[in-house]
Amino acid sequence: MITDSTIQRKVMRRVYIVRMLRLFLSSCVLSIFALGVTLWFIGREVWVVKVFTNGPHDFLGHARYLVYAFVHTHFVVQFLAFVALVASIYIAHTIARVVQMQIADGSKPRVA
Repeated sequence: MITDSTIQRKVMRRVYIVRMLRLFLSSCVLSIFALGVTLWFIGREVWVVKVFTNGPHDFLGHARYLVYAFVHTHFVVQFLAFVALVASIYIAHTIARVVQMQIADGSKPRVA
């Protein structure tokens, strides 16, 4: 015979699994994961330290050099940089929304 504690244990296990899946599959966590993976792949494709040290040391010249380096790099690196930029903007938007909710009414944050 199934007792209440057995049913309760099964239901609570399923609730726990769904809660963990929501945590790991939330859009913010996926954005953070995408940002990490794209930065890792950019690091494997480009020797980032050399890009920064090879350019001129004044601000305007360095900015022009970085734009030139970005335009003349492989498409894969450009695509990964775009994905990293989009993920960073989404993460910043999510953080700003949560902070705004906290300031506005003191409610608990709800991440999408």
